[in-house]
Amino acid sequence: MSDLLSVNWNVAPEIFRIGGFAIRWYSLLFVAGFVLGYYLFVRFCRREGVSEKIMDPLLYTLLIATIVGARLGHCIFYDPGYYFGSWNGFWEIFQPWKGGLASHGGAIGLLLAMWWFSRHYGRKYDFGFLWILDRLCLTVAFAGCFIRLGNLFNSEIYGDPTSLPWGFVFLRNGETVPKHPTQLYEALAYLLLGLAMLCIYKYRLNKIYRGFLSGLFFVGCFGARFIIEFIKEPQMGFEQSMTLDMGQLLSIPFIVTGVVLIIMSYIKKFPAAAGNR
Repeated sequence: MSDLLSVNWNVAPEIFRIGGFAIRWYSLLFVAGFVLGYYLFVRFCRREGVSEKIMDPLLYTLLIATIVGARLGHCIFYDPGYYFGSWNGFWEIFQPWKGGLASHGGAIGLLLAMWWFSRHYGRKYDFGFLWILDRLCLTVAFAGCFIRLGNLFNSEIYGDPTSLPWGFVFLRNGETVPKHPTQLYEALAYLLLGLAMLCIYKYRLNKIYRGFLSGLFFVGCFGARFIIEFIKEPQMGFEQSMTLDMGQLLSIPFIVTGVVLIIMSYIKKFPAAAGNR
């Protein structure tokens, strides 16, 4: 009966291959997240009167910060012994195509990059750190959805065995029993969060305060991640003996930061729309 009520997942991670060159679903969805984010940011700038001249440097900054932050996050948080214990491991830090990107590292990289970007461009184009962070978080919610779908196509980062009818049997990994498709759980959570934030931005921008959207994102995104981790298989061996795994421990500071941002937004009551840094 369980076989009839589960999904046999055997989709190839590559869309096509020509010689040694291959296009993967994960890469396509990763790029799609940036394309959608670019489109949304253009709309934000046009609505609020911020110069679109920030878009090209913003895109380059986001690409570099995301890849560098996510790669370093994986190396530092999940397997520092390997990456910093030998020269071979160290050189693999600079080869992200071999696998290993951590969303928490990407989030830290983006925070630092946006702090730098707002300091470098904000005075000239009349925006501040929280203004750009609020809008970036909105776009990242959708990008996170795409990336988790990419994880599904890679048959990676899935959950514990389940008897639920939507369990996935990840045949490419040699699995024989249905597992929680935690990639889809996270993708759906991020999609709903992004749609909620987009509705708030569209209809309530003049009634919310700066920092609120960022706070909502941190609480919603990392709160969902914290909960879903309870049914997710450990990514690394050392997590098997932990009460809370590394993903949950790294999520807690972001959740706390989100709560603080929401509270501070209502204390300071700084308008969310552009015009004042």
